[in-house]
Amino acid sequence: MIHSIWLMGMGLTSLAQLPDPGFSIDGTTAIVITDPQNDFLSPEGVAWGAVGQSVEENNTIENLETIFRLAEQNNIPVFISPHYYYQHDHGWRFEGALEKLMHNISMFDRGDQLNVKGFEGSGADWLNRYKRYIEKDNVIVVGPHKVFGPEQNDLALQLRKQKIDKVILAGMSGNLCVESHLRELLEDGFEVAVVGDATASAILPDLDGNQAAQTNYRMVSSHVFKTSDLEKAFGEAKK
Repeated sequence: MIHSIWLMGMGLTSLAQLPDPGFSIDGTTAIVITDPQNDFLSPEGVAWGAVGQSVEENNTIENLETIFRLAEQNNIPVFISPHYYYQHDHGWRFEGALEKLMHNISMFDRGDQLNVKGFEGSGADWLNRYKRYIEKDNVIVVGPHKVFGPEQNDLALQLRKQKIDKVILAGMSGNLCVESHLRELLEDGFEVAVVGDATASAILPDLDGNQAAQTNYRMVSSHVFKTSDLEKAFGEAKK
């Protein structure tokens, strides 16, 4: 009863009536993609056992490629926020649960930031089908994030330097890095939409990260696109 009164006080009788502020694409819009890397998106990646079901159900791999293609065709800047762990990161004295797991399974490991030995084709490398897009001039790879959000890298700086005000967000993994980027970018004053089916999350016994992520995208962002709807939106923006 108290919960119903609280909702009514906000002008809501159910969450089904949550407003959708919408998101329009203009000259201040960029795409941000988190962690388009083998350890998440390849069946040989160390996290596939946890995220593979969600990746396949959402068609995440193909949808991310569609977003890269749309960005290239429409000359929209793309910012990649990758996840790397260097040797010295394994000396941390404490971690959260997922940080500890990632360190234990050597996820996203590299020697150090100046050393690319063994990087090509590793779990930290880009999914091969995305490389042709990431190597284009419209793509900027920012410094790595170390936990989940962009607070410790230069993503916000690079966006501001390009006079970006609006972000279309996608990537891996949904309830961790994507959601953390969403929340931080909002706090930094960006208008943010998420492409919900271009993300995926771990699904574990009694824990459905994808469901959690999709719920929070809807409750926090300005709009949640499907990839097919984003294609239509780019078409409308050209008119």
